[in-house]
Amino acid sequence: MPNGKVLLEKQQVVVELIERIKGSGAGVFVDYKGINVAEVTALRTELRKAGVEYSVIKNTLTRFALKEVGMSDLDDILNGTTALATSKDDLVAPAKVISEFIKKNKKMQVKAGFVEGGTLDANGVMELASLPPKEVLIAKVLGGLNAPISGLVTVLNGNIRGLVVALNAIAEKKAG
Repeated sequence: MPNGKVLLEKQQVVVELIERIKGSGAGVFVDYKGINVAEVTALRTELRKAGVEYSVIKNTLTRFALKEVGMSDLDDILNGTTALATSKDDLVAPAKVISEFIKKNKKMQVKAGFVEGGTLDANGVMELASLPPKEVLIAKVLGGLNAPISGLVTVLNGNIRGLVVALNAIAEKKAG
């Protein structure tokens, strides 16, 4: 049985993990077995550049945190080595950076993930990673919204141009 100080420290870790998961828009759980220090340092650097927080987590403490946030369906992935990458702002960043790392090194495995409270299996995380960046998606939506407006302006300009040509022809006919 752990002493009071150790128990209090573990409870604090669980509370921090709960806050981290709740405050994150997305996260990815990975099995990091087989990567060396240089590789994990390179991965951490890439994750930091993307605004992603990465840490190794204890499975038992994570199990408590996931139960508290309503994601206890991820219990079965909490075995072996586990690390968590989370992002508050960019929902695709953790999945994208980790999938790129896996493509290069073939040593790490995605266990599962979550996006805005919903859970994803490993395949769902990889599909999420294949999405274009947020800016590209916004540009596509705005382009889609802009196209009908541009078409309307063109049609209205055509009608006004036709009216001007007709009025000009009438004016020339009366003048001539």
